[in-house]
Amino acid sequence: MGGTNWPAVLARYRPLVERLGSHDDLIDLLWEVQGELGTSHAYVKPKLPKPDKTTRQGSLGADFTRDDDGTWRVAGVIPGESSDPRARSPLAAPGVDVRAGDAVLAVDGRQIPTNGGPGPLLVGTAGLPTEITVRSGDDELRRVVVLPLKEDLALRYHAWVADRRTYVHEHSGGRLGYLHVPDMVSAGWAQLHRDLRLEMAREGVVVDLRENGGGHTSELVVEKLARRVVGWSLARGFSPGRYPTDAPRGPVVAVADEWAGSDGDIVNAAIQALGIGPVVGTRTWGGVVGIDMKYRLLDGTQVTQPRYAFWLEGKDWGVENYGVDPDLEVVVTPQDRVAGRDPQLDAAIRLALEQLERQPAAAPPEVPPI
Repeated sequence: MGGTNWPAVLARYRPLVERLGSHDDLIDLLWEVQGELGTSHAYVKPKLPKPDKTTRQGSLGADFTRDDDGTWRVAGVIPGESSDPRARSPLAAPGVDVRAGDAVLAVDGRQIPTNGGPGPLLVGTAGLPTEITVRSGDDELRRVVVLPLKEDLALRYHAWVADRRTYVHEHSGGRLGYLHVPDMVSAGWAQLHRDLRLEMAREGVVVDLRENGGGHTSELVVEKLARRVVGWSLARGFSPGRYPTDAPRGPVVAVADEWAGSDGDIVNAAIQALGIGPVVGTRTWGGVVGIDMKYRLLDGTQVTQPRYAFWLEGKDWGVENYGVDPDLEVVVTPQDRVAGRDPQLDAAIRLALEQLERQPAAAPPEVPPI
């Protein structure tokens, strides 16, 4: 209990129970009680009703701009990711072919309001065939049927990863790969392996752990990153293969920020402890007292029980309520975000290329003459 006198905490807050006027008041009170633990992962989550499909907002997976005359145009269509069914791009679907610059005039025959844009007319359309009227640059008027998304988070995420990957490739002259690990559960494990084979084949790799939502697979990720090439397989008609498979050929540089937490804290601490490579960015979230979310109240409200403390080499018990300091601190300012700059990624690229100058990447041996 971290030294907390739990019976005394309950006795202190119990008189407030009689003054509760609603379920929301109860949830607030439980949050305050949990907060007395002074640990991470102390959550109270009420059971929420299932969303009403008729009021669910649909998304076209695009950005829009408004002309001076009130016409709404597609500023950009977010490309889809074929490996993720959640990341389809409605306007780029076969037979739709809506592009940047096209004007969107109506949804299901209803004219788009000048001040509201297409959003209000897409309420209740998620996952349902929806007709939109568009006018392309050559003034051709078309009516096409699309399937709006329930949300475009996955679509935008994959586009962001693709943009970061291209950035690293271009600014390293193709020498460095790029991997982003969004969390430490099945989704993050799948995302890592979506790009692992191709990106690890380059001379070095930048592993982006920013905004990592945590979970329980950090040791698996660390095992991948800690591999070292000790052999090569050379088969006729194939490119040389590394042994162990997917081992990094050269430097590994991690990128972290204040939104990387829980197992996202732990993976950065482990990268440092094992000497896998430097961590660039800002201090991580600082929450490594874990939970298993086993218990709920009678009405379905989830109240977590923080119970798994974590000791880490070089950090002792100090990551909880503090985080993991980067080896090189680089802060992304609001001005950087507005300008589209990523100084943390720039620093990671620079460090990896400097390491390659000192220690070239592992390369396959010469094949002996026959």
